[in-house]
Amino acid sequence: MEMNQYLSMFIDESRDHLQAMNEHLLSLEASPEDISIVQHIFRSAHTLKGMSATMGFEDLASLTHEMENVLDLVRNNKLKMDSFIFDCIFKSLDSLESMVEDVIQGGTGKADVTDIVVALKSIVSGDYKKGGAAEVPAAAKSPEAAGAQGAKGSELDEFQFSILNQSIETGMPAYRMEVSVRQDCVLKAARAYMVFNVLEENGEVIKSTPSVEDIEQERFENSFTVYYVSQLDKELLHKQVAGVSEIDKVDLVSLDKDKLAEFMKPAEPEAVQALAAAAPVPAAEEAPKAAAPAAETKKPAGGGAPVANRTIRVDIERLDMLMNLFSELLIDRVRLEQLASEIHKNELTETVEHMARVSTDLQNIVLKLRMVPVDTVFNRFPRMIRDVAKTLDKKVDLIITGAETELDRTVVDEIGDPLVHLLRNAVDHGIEPYAERVSLGKPETGTIHLRAYHSGNHVFIEIEDDGRGINREKVLNKAIQNGVVTQEQSARLSDEEVYQLLFAPGFSTADKISDISGRGVGLDVVKTKIESLGGHVHVDAKLGKGSKWSVQLPLTLSIISAMLIRIQGEKYAIPLTSIVETMAIRREQLRSVHGNPMVEYRTSVIPLIPLADLFDVPGGSDLTEDEIQMVVIRKGEKLAALAVNEFIGQQEIVLKSLGKYLTNLFAVSGATILGDGQVALIIDTNALFK
Repeated sequence: MEMNQYLSMFIDESRDHLQAMNEHLLSLEASPEDISIVQHIFRSAHTLKGMSATMGFEDLASLTHEMENVLDLVRNNKLKMDSFIFDCIFKSLDSLESMVEDVIQGGTGKADVTDIVVALKSIVSGDYKKGGAAEVPAAAKSPEAAGAQGAKGSELDEFQFSILNQSIETGMPAYRMEVSVRQDCVLKAARAYMVFNVLEENGEVIKSTPSVEDIEQERFENSFTVYYVSQLDKELLHKQVAGVSEIDKVDLVSLDKDKLAEFMKPAEPEAVQALAAAAPVPAAEEAPKAAAPAAETKKPAGGGAPVANRTIRVDIERLDMLMNLFSELLIDRVRLEQLASEIHKNELTETVEHMARVSTDLQNIVLKLRMVPVDTVFNRFPRMIRDVAKTLDKKVDLIITGAETELDRTVVDEIGDPLVHLLRNAVDHGIEPYAERVSLGKPETGTIHLRAYHSGNHVFIEIEDDGRGINREKVLNKAIQNGVVTQEQSARLSDEEVYQLLFAPGFSTADKISDISGRGVGLDVVKTKIESLGGHVHVDAKLGKGSKWSVQLPLTLSIISAMLIRIQGEKYAIPLTSIVETMAIRREQLRSVHGNPMVEYRTSVIPLIPLADLFDVPGGSDLTEDEIQMVVIRKGEKLAALAVNEFIGQQEIVLKSLGKYLTNLFAVSGATILGDGQVALIIDTNALFK
């Protein structure tokens, strides 16, 4: 039976079942006596086993069957869940995810899961309580890792071998380098990128295993191999690569003709030695497998080529080009609408109105193409928090809100790793051990809130914990000790400026280095990554009460709905998403608090900001008029009012960058070209809140 047509369905459903099992297993860990949760996990495992067997992925089906045996005993009250069983099933799920990923990449879904199967069988037999299984096995290595650590022979093809051979003959040093990244490194791809930067500045990379593309996508475990040609001597090259942050080890071998030949030999010792006599044998085809009968090496349906989902993968650059073209179309549409209103021809007006409706629908589709909910990133965090808390022997609840908030796809793809580091940081540095929390009168279980919400043309992601907070004095003392600031400068720093010191390269307040943090790397990379996305990260903390890390990210959309307003002779745009309402007030409703204008709004008093004064508009603001027009804006729970001269109306506008020279302008996020050709600045309302 031809199975290729069912592969896409198998992959989608497998991912759904694995995610469901992860979520239900976390719920079961919180309520171990709830058999109904076990029933859900069992049903997902049973369905996954059946699908895998039907598709011919026997290793997947076999491991799921062993999980099913354990779950069957639990749901029939013949076995009680304990920490060993939970850890074993979590590791099983990790292995199943690796096997499904292998299928997606065109593999057979095979993996060495012997240790996990033995542990699961020991649970069924009860031997694990008698010492039959000393420890929970590690999850199976991903296919990428297996490929990276394959047989020594056959690492080079004929072309690569020829280049290296000629380099050695002409006296150019050639090297084989295996670079290992630290196990606790969060941004592995970033560190690998820094290594390749060092290499490309001083020579030429001939071969990388895994490929550079896979390394950029972080599809490797903790090491990668590079064949390299350079004039640098071995000691200097080793020093430069090992000097990159979070690089654990660099194994550097100088290549001569004999050593180079080792990496061209087929894996079988009897194989022909000469390059011309034999084609390279892939690393996976080792001697025992080569001798196996054909029936044992048969691949299930789909083996050999990556599986195409029932979606079209579109290059982000093409989407950007589509967005830019539509942006230009929108400017022309607004101009056309303006001209039609001046000419007063019914046929023209009707045609323009129809074009406006069609282009609005087209605009919505173009925008939605790039938008995905942050839930695609958030859904992996509960499991991660569970594992980190267990490692640190802490009790932590993760509460997620706003996971449906949508963000540009490119930003979502990049934001995952910085959030992972901030969450791990909150568990390690923020949340106290439960014994310490109890002694402080806090609940023994710490709480971390992960929130996402829109405000203006930005998305805010907040990570807030109820832990230790940040010790201002400790941070300052460490900063002075490290030479980041002087004693005189430290006395003038605000709390916000002190907290920003945490993002200095190599800065750490940890008393000891752990597997989770403490080496003074990570937060600098987090800040760099967020700023490269056009965002900012802010910190607020109270000693002993907790801390809040707020990440502000642009939607990076080209088109937004805005309210156009006039201040004296100038036009400005305010994003509709940050506007609560527009209104007019009488002059007598104005109040003055410490010399600052305030206005009564509903049951509270909010600040009134004269935009003419803020932007130095010629003519200035005039708050002496009998009636004052204002726009009420919001950021989170905070409100403020902006004093304007005139409301022009609502309009869809195209966001345009102000270029590389006009950067860091206060309260201005960009500009737009209006239908009459005038340029209007777009107000960043978030910057107006202190």
